[in-house]
Amino acid sequence: MSVGTCLVGSTTEIWRLMEMISMYLDGMDAGDDGMDAWVLDIDDTCLSNLLYYRGKQFGGMLFDTAALKWAAKGMCSAILPVLDLFNKLIERGYKVFLLTGQDDLTFRDITTANLQDQGYFGYKRLIMRTAEYKGKGAKIFKSAIRKQLIDKAYRIRDNVGDQWSDLQGDYLADWNFKIPNPMYYVS
Repeated sequence: MSVGTCLVGSTTEIWRLMEMISMYLDGMDAGDDGMDAWVLDIDDTCLSNLLYYRGKQFGGMLFDTAALKWAAKGMCSAILPVLDLFNKLIERGYKVFLLTGQDDLTFRDITTANLQDQGYFGYKRLIMRTAEYKGKGAKIFKSAIRKQLIDKAYRIRDNVGDQWSDLQGDYLADWNFKIPNPMYYVS
């Protein structure tokens, strides 16, 4: 599969946001100790579910769990401005953690393959929802994961996601950037 071009928000909005993040990134360096981290959400941040939502009149509603079945096909395209940012982070020595609310047992292999097919290489770890977090909201789950990273002495320099629940809660990053997503929301 080749790297795709599907975007969540408009091309202009996402490129503009990535330019802003790049300016922020240009003003800082990863520490020599290897503990400076960035957290990137996957669904509709790194990979786009736009083709699925096209058939749903582009959503604007609560997240549709049927989208996960579509994502299980591994056909999500890279959101190119985010892939560009991801590669800059890797080149500069940041530890990049990819974080998703997808179920680990069900989606790990297909999500890993989809990320690789779309050009995501070199991340520190893919973190997915385990049984321990089943039924818990995204904000609770993602806060707990950030706490785990901080407890391992990582400094979370930035957190990028398409949902407020990706960015809010406890154990926040130094900075948080929200990608526009007019298709759905996750509480």
